[in-house]
Amino acid sequence: MVWGCAVHYESGKICVLRFSRKSNNMTEIIKVEHLVKKFGALVAVDDISFEVEEGEIFGFLGPNGAGKTTTINILCTLMKPTSGRATLNGYDVIRQQNQVRHSLGLVFQDPSLDIRLTALQNLKFHAFVYNIPRTVAKKRIEDVLRMVGLWDRRKDEVCNYSGGMRRRLEIARGLLHHPRVLFLDEPTLGLDPQTRNHIWNHILELRKRQNITIFLTTHYMDEAEVADRIAIIDYGKIVALDTPEALKRRVGGDVITLKTENDGKAIEELRHHHKIEARRDSDGLFFEVANGEEFIPLLVSGLATEIHSISMRRPTLDDVFMKLTGREIREEAGGEGVMRRQWAMRQAGGRGTRFHH
Repeated sequence: MVWGCAVHYESGKICVLRFSRKSNNMTEIIKVEHLVKKFGALVAVDDISFEVEEGEIFGFLGPNGAGKTTTINILCTLMKPTSGRATLNGYDVIRQQNQVRHSLGLVFQDPSLDIRLTALQNLKFHAFVYNIPRTVAKKRIEDVLRMVGLWDRRKDEVCNYSGGMRRRLEIARGLLHHPRVLFLDEPTLGLDPQTRNHIWNHILELRKRQNITIFLTTHYMDEAEVADRIAIIDYGKIVALDTPEALKRRVGGDVITLKTENDGKAIEELRHHHKIEARRDSDGLFFEVANGEEFIPLLVSGLATEIHSISMRRPTLDDVFMKLTGREIREEAGGEGVMRRQWAMRQAGGRGTRFHH
C-alpha cells in the first residue's frame, strides 16, 4: 500500500511521484458491509462492501446516478440505509451518529463559507458549532490557518479572497475539530492548474502530518491518480477497486484514438478486419491494441474509411472509467447542495442564533 506521494504539474496535468510504501498491518477507518439503499423500486446502492484504511487517500468515482452521492450521504449520517452496515472510526453510522459526525470533516463542492465574515470569524463559528472550548479553539484556529498559509489574511473578509484561498480556508475549517476522516468533494473544481497543485501539496502535507484519512471524489482523472486506491461505482455496485496503476493495467496495451469521415463505417471495418470493438467518446473513436506502433501503419494503409487524425497513448484512468461504465465521467448535478444544507442544519442544531463575533 502506498504511503506517500508528491505532485507536480506537467503539460497542465497533475503528475504523481510515489516514494514509499505502507505496511500491510493496517487499521480500518471506514468499513461498509452489504450496504443497500432503495427509493421505492429504485435500488440506488446495491449490496456494496468495501474498507478504507487509516491514513490512505481513497478515491470514490462514479457517473451520474451511480450511487456515489447516496453512499457518501450514508457515511456522513445524512441518510439511513435500507439494509447493511457501515462504520466510521469504529462508530456505527446509524446508532452512533454524533460520534461519527465528530470523527469526520467535510469540504463541499459548492462554496459554503460566509463571505461577509473574515476567515477568523468563519472558523470561530465552526468551533462554536463543534463545542470546541474557546482556549483550545484559539490555538487550533491559528494552527490550521498557518498550515494553509492564511494566517496573515485572517482578518480579511472572505469576499476579498481568491478562489484558491477560499478553498484552502474550507480545508482549514474541515480540519478544525481534528477529524479522523476528511471528505473532499471536488476539492479543486474550477481552479487554475497552479492553484490546484498548491492545494494538493497542502492536502498531502496534512495527510503526512496528521495521518488523516482522505475520502476523495473528483471528476479530474489526473487528480484521482493521487489516491492510494480507487473504487468505481456504477448502477449501485462497486465495479472495480484497486490502485490506479492496477486499474490501468486492466485496459491493457496502447490506446488508439482516431477521427474519421464516417465513424459508423470505421467501427464496422475494425470489427470485421481486425476483430476490434471500437468505442466512441467526445474525441472520436478509441480502442486498445497490444502494440500501437506496429498497428497504426497497418490501420492507415488498410482502412477504407478516410482518417482525419490518429494518435496513440498509454491508458489513463479516463480509459478505465469508460471501459468499466461505458460513460465519460461528468459533474454530478443537484445532490451536493442538498447534502451541504442538511449537514449544516444537523451540525448547528439551532445554536447559531446565539453566536456573536
